[in-house]
Amino acid sequence: MRRLIPVAALVIAACLATAGSAGAQSGACPKLSRPWYGPNAQRIQTVIDARGTCSGLPGGRPLAVFDWDNTIIKNDISDQTFFWMLRHDKVRQPAGRDWTTTSTYMTRAGARALRRACGALADPGEPLPTSTNTRCADELVSFRKDEETTGGDAAFAGYDHRRMEGAYIWMSQLMAGQTPETARAWARAARKLALSRPQGATQKVGSGREVAWVRYYAQQRDLVRTLNAAGFDTWVISASPQEWATVWAQGAGFPAGHTVGIRTVRDDGRITTKLEGCGGFPDGSNQVMTYVDGKRCWVNQAILGMSPTDPAALQPAPAARRQAIAAGDSDTDVTMVRDATGVHIAINRNKPELMCRAYANQDGRWIVNPMFIDPEPRFADGYPCSTKGAIDADGKEIPVIGDDGVTPIPDQQDTVFGT
Repeated sequence: MRRLIPVAALVIAACLATAGSAGAQSGACPKLSRPWYGPNAQRIQTVIDARGTCSGLPGGRPLAVFDWDNTIIKNDISDQTFFWMLRHDKVRQPAGRDWTTTSTYMTRAGARALRRACGALADPGEPLPTSTNTRCADELVSFRKDEETTGGDAAFAGYDHRRMEGAYIWMSQLMAGQTPETARAWARAARKLALSRPQGATQKVGSGREVAWVRYYAQQRDLVRTLNAAGFDTWVISASPQEWATVWAQGAGFPAGHTVGIRTVRDDGRITTKLEGCGGFPDGSNQVMTYVDGKRCWVNQAILGMSPTDPAALQPAPAARRQAIAAGDSDTDVTMVRDATGVHIAINRNKPELMCRAYANQDGRWIVNPMFIDPEPRFADGYPCSTKGAIDADGKEIPVIGDDGVTPIPDQQDTVFGT
């Protein structure tokens, strides 16, 4: 397997990048201080030098956008916060014990499974004893992790898979009736606990063992710090609930208020099951979240200022306004990362559509980096880009279409990975 190159070689590469940067003023730009894989630090630094306000070129602040889970940190904040909720009995019995009231997209089979597992445990509106009742907790975990019941039936259906994920928005919807501050307090408790645990730690949730730890990537903290100092406008675009993502983003150096997660409509100041609208879809339609093409919509709306009633938010913004730098680790990030005009950063977690585009590198701006902690091994079978590397709106596997909009990307081999 291909191995991460020594730190000394990466430092030399960064020095060469600094020496070779165009323009006398580029020396004033702050420099990355942490090593990346191969020439990746050099590639990123070149964009910082060219696009940052430190370059001395006219124009406003350039934009840099980042996914959160496994891009800025190792592991998943929605998992950790949800597991904390289950271990502390924070999920409530829904009205009428009818779980379809918690989700626009819950299947009848899903609702039946949850009623069988959890329906007799508490009155409507009361907390479920998920810290002690393993059957109920196991069913809820299965919905979150596998998007299906413990019996194998689909838990959610009927949404556009390029803009929405039923299990993801369900994390926000399960907090309906809570105040945003309560949701943030849960996230703060989960964050403190996950950061205090040793790497590799697990926790009992229901009858199973789940990941129990999170770490911030030092390289990404350094990148965000460098970008902020170079005059970039840095943002988090997360598929976690807004309240949770806001709490976790505080530890990576993003400015206050620069987090976009799943945003719900408020009722008397409390969270509801209805999402804020985007791309011409109104509030409460639950059609667009921060997911695949929906991430583009929310970048265009929340950061670039497009109107929620404007369908153009689901299309690429003019190149002069788009993000210069974007980073992600998953197919859920692919549209947002692809929209970047300077460098597309793909953190390799073996996600096929993202990696097909990254390895094909059709515009010459993609870089691939192994995960900074516990990187994934080589995906030995390669990526089936030409046949089924992507999914369409119905969730069907389709080829990954190249930048010409017509030709499928050829199958790609995995060449950048950890030891």
